[in-house]
Amino acid sequence: MSLVRHAARVAWKDLMVEVRTKEIIYTMAFFAGLLVVVFAIAFPPNPRLVAGAAPGMLWVTLAFAGVIGLGRAFDRERENDTMRALLLAPVPRLAVFLGKAAAMTVLVLVVAAVALPRLALFVGADVFRHPGPMLVSVVLGAVGFALVGTVFAASLLKVRSRDVLLPVVLFPLLIPLFISGTNAAAAMLRLPEGDPAAAWYWIRFLGIYDAVFPVVSLWTFESLV
Repeated sequence: MSLVRHAARVAWKDLMVEVRTKEIIYTMAFFAGLLVVVFAIAFPPNPRLVAGAAPGMLWVTLAFAGVIGLGRAFDRERENDTMRALLLAPVPRLAVFLGKAAAMTVLVLVVAAVALPRLALFVGADVFRHPGPMLVSVVLGAVGFALVGTVFAASLLKVRSRDVLLPVVLFPLLIPLFISGTNAAAAMLRLPEGDPAAAWYWIRFLGIYDAVFPVVSLWTFESLV
């Protein structure tokens, strides 16, 4: 319980700082909304074409906006030179990792809350046709993205070109997550009524990813930082 409590304090600290400054979330939300507008301009208003393209639009938006957040996840510690103090605090380093990942998960979910209604409004995608599977897939995807991304955001903290290296290193490891999330969303948007059974099939893959990769992340975080 102490580990969970310490992780919750780290996450609460990051989220409260973000609530006060609104630096990261405004940038992520604005970029996500801008991407949806670009997609709406680029794709003609064809229902069948939109149903096939909307899953990719959603996960591209979450991936690109999420990388912006990951790039800034440890910047406050780097700029104020407090990362060493955070790691020397009398709490397990695992709690630092879990707290950072939990805060990033919340930010990615906020981006999803911005992107989904705009996809429905500007693109015409019926993303709320099956709200249960859609919510589960987005939450699992946000958790996996944050857990894996936090490890690399911390390991590249002192690298000058970290903003360039982060997506190059991170995206190949997230390919299984993107494939599962995109196929789950595609099954839900499939015309005429969607295919929830196929959606849950791919959601189970997301669950497996969230079960396997965090174990590797937890194992490597302490040595990387």
